[in-house]
Amino acid sequence: MIRVHLTAADLARVRFAPRPAPLQELNTALLTLCQPGDALRYGPWRQRLLHRLPDAVRPLRDLVPAARAPSFLDVFADDLREGLAAPRATPVAVVRAELARVYATHPAPPPPWVRDLHRGDADAWRVLRQAQHAAFETILRPTWSLVRDLHRAEFTRYAVTAAEAGVGAALCAAVPGSALRADVWELAANREADVRPAGRGLTLLPTFHWSGAPLVAELPGQPVYVTYPAGPGVPPSPATAGDRAGALATVLGRARYEALLLLAEAHTTGQLARRLGLSDATASEHAAALRGAGLITTARAGRAVRHRRTALGDLLVSPGDHRPPAPPTDA
Repeated sequence: MIRVHLTAADLARVRFAPRPAPLQELNTALLTLCQPGDALRYGPWRQRLLHRLPDAVRPLRDLVPAARAPSFLDVFADDLREGLAAPRATPVAVVRAELARVYATHPAPPPPWVRDLHRGDADAWRVLRQAQHAAFETILRPTWSLVRDLHRAEFTRYAVTAAEAGVGAALCAAVPGSALRADVWELAANREADVRPAGRGLTLLPTFHWSGAPLVAELPGQPVYVTYPAGPGVPPSPATAGDRAGALATVLGRARYEALLLLAEAHTTGQLARRLGLSDATASEHAAALRGAGLITTARAGRAVRHRRTALGDLLVSPGDHRPPAPPTDA
């Protein structure tokens, strides 16, 4: 079990990553790809990708000789280019210590390029960058738009739960099987660990290529990251994309989803009710739920109130999503 000891400052700094992290999603995909077992669920996916992986990806296997990856591969940037550049900024002492750790019990010596990486050789860093980029393009690029959609839906699920029941309930809902006891968040895992953010806060990141225990990363000067399995439990594929708006509408409910689309422009409660074909009272309830989740703002304008989507709400709506048409009016 992993016990995350949260101070009041940590609880105030709990956040949900607004976008998926390309390289962390890649890390979880590689974990699932390389671990044996569960052939019924992952067999066809593994077989398809293993035949497609280019030779440029092979160096990544050298960095995980015994199922233990060096910490400088834990990159949580939500921009691929920024993420690919991040490992190179790792302090030399950390790189050397991590390479020594992952090879400590491995019977074979590291290959030449890893020894070059240990020395800080620029060409070795380019090998790593090219391997990560080639792996992302092969494994994740074909379904990355779907990963973004799934992430938006999970983000919304967390925001609505936190607004309605509080951060503690949202943490436990995000990671089924976890429990918040006083100020300790307990996560089921195959190891024992006590993690103390000590005021740095906590960032939640769903992954859609992993179905194992949550992955907890402690990086110097950064929040503690908890990467937890979400989604249907099988890696996304283009065939499962379906309706891009479907997942978000399922989380919010169709009426609230359509209200969120409409509120790209300000509407009074009455206007919102008429556009959605609802009573004023029902439209007001939906607006209150969206406001509580931070997806819209409400401001008084004379005797009326006007609602409008926030930047967070904008983030969750895909550019291709369209506002619902106005209901027909009586002639």
